[in-house]
Amino acid sequence: MLDSLFSGLFSTVESSIHLSDFIISIAAALFLGALTAIVYMYRSTYTKSFVVTLAMLPAIVSVVIMMVSGSLGAGVAVAGTFSLVRFRSVPGTAREIGAVFLAMAVGLACGMGYPIFAILFAVIMCLVSLLYTLIHFGEGKSSELKKTLNITVPEDLNYTGIFDDLMLQYTTDARLIRVKTTNLGSLNRLTYNITLRETGLEKQFIDDLRCRNGNLEISLSIQSNEIFEL
Repeated sequence: MLDSLFSGLFSTVESSIHLSDFIISIAAALFLGALTAIVYMYRSTYTKSFVVTLAMLPAIVSVVIMMVSGSLGAGVAVAGTFSLVRFRSVPGTAREIGAVFLAMAVGLACGMGYPIFAILFAVIMCLVSLLYTLIHFGEGKSSELKKTLNITVPEDLNYTGIFDDLMLQYTTDARLIRVKTTNLGSLNRLTYNITLRETGLEKQFIDDLRCRNGNLEISLSIQSNEIFEL
């Protein structure tokens, strides 16, 4: 009786999906998605938006596959519809794109005659999304230690290696990513991506740097991850 509630409205009994199989498939997809996201985060630059989407996407895709299984026409239609996500006029974050896929999967389930599955799937994915947000999944403690450092030095100063000892003292990682001339070429601006050893070192770090760059302008800001968004 219960399984009949979850059978497709437009399908025969032989092609219906059992509730137990649906739950097992979603659970496995969520587990593998979380595992994939955790592996991706290891020593990689990432955003919370991306890893949460990465953890949820397998479950979304699995529902899509279940809904179109055995239907060539539906599969072609879904592929065409999903391709529209790539060509949106306004670029979005990974989370926004994931939400679009989720909405499309739920709509597909309803359109294929599985409204109960659509409701169940939407509730499950919304709860998982809230859980990942509440437990701060993907944020990581190191994200607040990642900074962008700008140091202005005189044009005649040989800056190669001049700050290396300070970088070793205050940071666990420091990379010079850009050198730019400023003030009509009389000054150079060095831009580093750094990871501080611990919080609260900013003032002492800047004070020591000022002794090396002739007390010129220094700025320390939160490292932007905008370029890594989907």
